[in-house]
Amino acid sequence: MSTFSVTDAQLDVSEAGYGNVVLVMHGLTSSRANQQRLGLDVGRDLGEHHVVAYDARGHGRSSGRAVPADYTWSALARDALAIAAAYSPDLPVDAIGASMGAGTILHAATTSPARFRKLVLVIPPTAWQTRAAQVETYQDGADLIEQRGLAAFVALGRDRPRPPVVADRGYQPPDFTERLAPSILRGAGRSDLPSPDAIREIPCPTLILAWDGDPGHPVATAELLDDLLPHSTRAIATSAADLDSWPQLVADHLRD
Repeated sequence: MSTFSVTDAQLDVSEAGYGNVVLVMHGLTSSRANQQRLGLDVGRDLGEHHVVAYDARGHGRSSGRAVPADYTWSALARDALAIAAAYSPDLPVDAIGASMGAGTILHAATTSPARFRKLVLVIPPTAWQTRAAQVETYQDGADLIEQRGLAAFVALGRDRPRPPVVADRGYQPPDFTERLAPSILRGAGRSDLPSPDAIREIPCPTLILAWDGDPGHPVATAELLDDLLPHSTRAIATSAADLDSWPQLVADHLRD
C-alpha cells in the first residue's frame, strides 16, 4: 500500500498484478476494505491487469478536509484522473466504480474520455428525476451526525432494510470519521450524474451491473444508462447467485 497526493488530501492506494491499469473505486461511506468484507470486490479476478484500488478522500485510510465541495462527484473525478495519469501516463485505463464510484467514473469519462478504455458501473445511484429524495436523505444524515454523533447514524443504517441480494452478508458500518462525515454527505447531496447528452458521448464499452430492490440504487438508473451509452451491456442481479457471477462478468468485459 502507498499514498497518493491530491489537492488537500492523501489517498491510500493498493496495487496488484501487471498489465493494463484498472482503477477501482468504492461507494459513498464505504472503502475498499468494506467492499472486500462484503464480497463486493468485483475486480478480484483480474489476474492479467494492474489493479489500482484506492479509498476516496475522506473514506477509509484516506485523508480529507471538512469541506463539502471536496466530495462532489466532479471533485472526486479530478482525483481519479490524477491517479490515472500517474499510474498509466501513456495508455488509457479501465475503471470499475460502485455507486459513488460509478458517478465518479462518469464525470471523469465525460471530462476526459481519452483517458479510459473500458468501464464497469456497479449499482449506479439515483440520478436526475430520482435524485431529490436521496439528496434529502444525505442532508438528514449530515444533520443527525452533527446533532447526535456518528453512532446514531450507524444505528440508523443498521436498522434500515437492505437489498435482498445482500441481506445475508452482514452490515458494514460506514468507513469515515465523525469529523468529515457531514461534509462527505453534503458533497454527495450536491452531486448528480452528468447530463444525459454528455453521457451519450462516452465512447467506452461499458458494463452496467445493478441489483433489484434498492431505492438508493434503482434498476431504472441502470436501464437509463444502458439506453444512453452507445456501447453498453447490463446485468441485473435478483439473487445471491447472480451477485456471485459479477467478478467473472467483469473479467470477461475487461479482457483484451
